[in-house]
This record gives sequence, C-alpha cells and structure tokens, in this order.
Amino acid sequence: MNTFTAFVSWPSAPLTASLVQKSLSSLDPPPVIVQHLPNSTKNLNGVLQWATYDEIDHELANSHDHHSDVLSSAYTFRKALTRKHFLSRTIHSYLTKNPDSVLGRAVPRTFELEISFADELDEILADDLWDLSIILDANPCRWWILKPGMADRGNGIRLFNSKSSLLQIFESFEGEQSEDEDEDDTAVITSQLRHFVIQEYLPNPLLIDPAEVSIDDSPVPKELQGHKFHLRVYCVASGALQLYVYKQILALFSALPYAPPERGENESVDLTPHLTNTSLQTHRGEEGVRLLGELVGCHIQSGVDGSNTQLTEAHIADLTEQVSLVLAETFQAGLKNPVHFQALPNSFELFGVDFLVTHQPSPGAPFQIQLLEINSEPAIELTGPRLSWILEDLFVSIGRVCVQPFFTKRKDEIWPVGESRYGLLKCLDEQVRVT
Repeated sequence: MNTFTAFVSWPSAPLTASLVQKSLSSLDPPPVIVQHLPNSTKNLNGVLQWATYDEIDHELANSHDHHSDVLSSAYTFRKALTRKHFLSRTIHSYLTKNPDSVLGRAVPRTFELEISFADELDEILADDLWDLSIILDANPCRWWILKPGMADRGNGIRLFNSKSSLLQIFESFEGEQSEDEDEDDTAVITSQLRHFVIQEYLPNPLLIDPAEVSIDDSPVPKELQGHKFHLRVYCVASGALQLYVYKQILALFSALPYAPPERGENESVDLTPHLTNTSLQTHRGEEGVRLLGELVGCHIQSGVDGSNTQLTEAHIADLTEQVSLVLAETFQAGLKNPVHFQALPNSFELFGVDFLVTHQPSPGAPFQIQLLEINSEPAIELTGPRLSWILEDLFVSIGRVCVQPFFTKRKDEIWPVGESRYGLLKCLDEQVRVT
C-alpha cells in the first residue's frame, strides 16, 4: 500500500483527534497525517479526510473523479437518520410499505410537530395532531416526551400528559431567553424551536441498580433501587453500504432511582429519574456508565417478577441481536430516501445510537429494544477514562475495516452478515447504485 495523506481535524474534540491518530498509526504503513487539507490532491497517493463534518471538503468527496482516491469520515447527506423529525418520517414511510418490519415494534409511537409560537398549538391539535389530541383527552395518565428535532445531548426534552401542560412547555420556551437561562441544562435555543417530535413515553422500562456493578470498590447496597438506563450503541456505516455494530455496548443510567412521571405543585416534572443522557450528568463523571456485559447477574428491579430474576448472558445476546436487526432495517429505510441519505462508496461514518429496553409480555423474549435516536459525531468523551479502552478498540477497528481496504484496493474474504470481526458485528450489506 502506497502511503496516503490523512487530514485529521477535530478542533473541539481532542479525544476524538487522539483516537483517530492512534488508529491511523496502527495501519501498515501509516499515512502522512496533516492538519490542513492540501490545496491539490493531484500528486498524492490518496487522501483521507477523517475530520469533523464542517472541516471536510464535501465537494471534493462528492466528485465522481475522486470516488476512488478520496475517503471521508462522514456522509454529506444523512439527515434522514440523524434529525429526529426526519428519522420519524423515514421510518413511517418505510413501515407504510413494509408493515411487517421489526421497526413496527421497535420504535415508540411518534408524532411530528412544526410550530413557531405557543399560540399556534390549539390549531395544530385540531388539525395535524388530531389523533394526539384525542389520546390526550381520553387518557391523562398516558405520558409523552417532547424533543426538539435539531437539538442533541438531551437538550429541550420535556414530559407532558395534557394539552395544557404541552402549552405551558411552549410558553416556557418563548420565555427562555432571559439571562439566567444558561443555568438550565435542558434549555434549547431559538433556532431549534421549530421542528419537534412527540414520542410516547414508555412506562415499562427495564430497571437495574448500577451500584451492583461497583466501579470504585464500594460495597453493593443492601437495598437495591431500580434506575432507568438506555443503551448507547456505536455503529459504523461504510461505503454504499455496509453497516457494523460495535459489540461493546454501553448502558447509561439516570442519576436518581426511577419513579413514574408526575407533576409537582408548579406543574413541572422532575426529569432527573427519566433522563439518562450523560451530557446532562457531567457532574457524576463515570458513575452512571457501565458496559452492558457488566450487568450480567444484576437483579432486575422491574417487571412482574421484580428482583427475583437476574440479567443473563442470554438476555444480552438477545438484545444485541435485536439491535443488529433494528439498525439494519433503519438504514435500509434511510436508503429508500436518497434525497436525505446518500450513501457514497468513498465515505464512512461513526454513529451513536440510543435504545431503551422495555419489558414485553413474551416468555421467549422478555425484553424489547426501542430506537430513540441516531447521533452523528457522538459525544464519546463522556464514556469516561475507565472505559476509554473500548473507544481505542473501536477506532482501530474502523481503521482496519473502513480505511485500509479503501487505499489498498484489496477486499477481505467474504464477510457474511451476522459474523463478527475486529469487534464489529456486520448487520447489513447492500449494493447501492451511485449516480
């Protein structure tokens, strides 16, 4: 393999930059790493752009003349997957044509909402959100989650169970331009206040006490308390299109024990037992972060049997299989929307995907994963030092699977879907025609 040139630039993510450089140094031979993209690539043996999205020269990456010698670490068009309201449309469209898809039971019921001012809500509920309006009137015990379509890291999430509480949320957004707004970790900025999704709040999450897996030699408490958590899955898309799931899955826990949502005297809902996003719990460090595999043997604090059952290796294997199937179908759904997801042969990308695990009344499969969102440029730094080794392993695997074969022009032997190599489980292999 001739030495290629690697442009590496992550101005606001030094950990990512370090991981990329370590990955590239593990290649044989390693590339020449530069901090600025060359003005001309004519005399180079190939160019890798492993950089944050805004630093990548997308025009260069999308040029047909460079599909064989310029590789980029992001797809230019992928908002069909990474924007919440676009993802909702993508999955809805796919399910309309594929009603038996696994996505039908793996995605919470979702409504889309486009609104600029709180006083528009009544008209929207009487028209576009008529179905939701009926549900809110009929069942005030049923809760819903409001999420800004373009916000990330848990920003702007709110819970509601009535039209009046939803109205209060939008009125509060309009008033959140005061000087003390920065004190609210879940605040959203004005530019994000237009597109929203409303997702059904799933009332039956799998609950576990992370204290059963001590990370600082603390004794396990005598009385365990169930905490809500979500799975953070790292998946890697490559070319047009292979999809891989990294098998070291994270479990990210809420700060407080779980309790069903309820309103306080001021009509607000304490989100702390419900939000599991590490970006909103930076003060806790690694306290709420575990590997899914570390939870084997932990006592389940939810469901019919309560703490009489434990999480097993078989449960973990089933959840991993579900993740693989759901992600494969989700990316297939994205490929059906070529305007907003364009898979190119000379691109790859790391995504962070969030799933909730819920109980389901089935002896064969007691748990069901629920897809929450797909994040580009995930906040990997919040994994913490204890588990930083999985990030190093992940990035080395990306180098081996996505980068090196592109520049050597040699393909590995056949890698079937369902087989694992380099810690990556292949879950999709599609041949997309690039026009």
